[in-house]
Amino acid sequence: MNDQPMNPITEDDIANYLANTPGFFERHAELLATVQLNSPHGSRAVSLQERQAEMLREKIKVVEHRIMEMVRNGNENVLIADKLLRWACHLLLTTDAEALPETICGELQTQFAVPQVGIKVWDVAAAYAEMPFATGLSNDAKTFASSLTSPYCGVNVGFESVSWLQDPVAALSLALIPLRQGAVNSATPAFGMLVLASPDPQRFHNGMGTDFLERIAELSSAALSRLR
Repeated sequence: MNDQPMNPITEDDIANYLANTPGFFERHAELLATVQLNSPHGSRAVSLQERQAEMLREKIKVVEHRIMEMVRNGNENVLIADKLLRWACHLLLTTDAEALPETICGELQTQFAVPQVGIKVWDVAAAYAEMPFATGLSNDAKTFASSLTSPYCGVNVGFESVSWLQDPVAALSLALIPLRQGAVNSATPAFGMLVLASPDPQRFHNGMGTDFLERIAELSSAALSRLR
């Protein structure tokens, strides 16, 4: 005779048995009607079927919220793409190369409601070397622009490029966009930089996506190649 105590049956044992015995509730269907659970929406007891229905409704709500969020993000992306297209059209319609930097900045403010936009371009042709957009920056600023392989988004921590703005004190969040030939993340030295600024410290934050900013950089760089 075995005197060793039997291991007690645990909840995991029961759960595993039910999971691996799909016919149990078919053979004991009356249990489904007798099992009572606490409702998450009050102190009353509900049947197992009702509790399952509540759980299913909660899952459906989660899926609905996700779908709504996807639709909302999709609509926002369409609106941004439309603004980007209008902005690019203005660049293409600018016949005077000298006016391109001002057009880029002005239309960014108009189309995307950016409070302040600044730009500097260097290594330009001699005819443009003394223009305001090509002067008033240091070699450190050029080196910093070349070091960026993606747009910087975040708080203003005293970047020299903030001085290119009309009201530097009001620039609490920034997007610094390097301008170079080819892709933004290439190793090609930058020949310019765009500064987007806002008094809202969360307008440009370090967790935001930069896909559209990169498209702005590529289109601006292509347009500004006429100055070189």
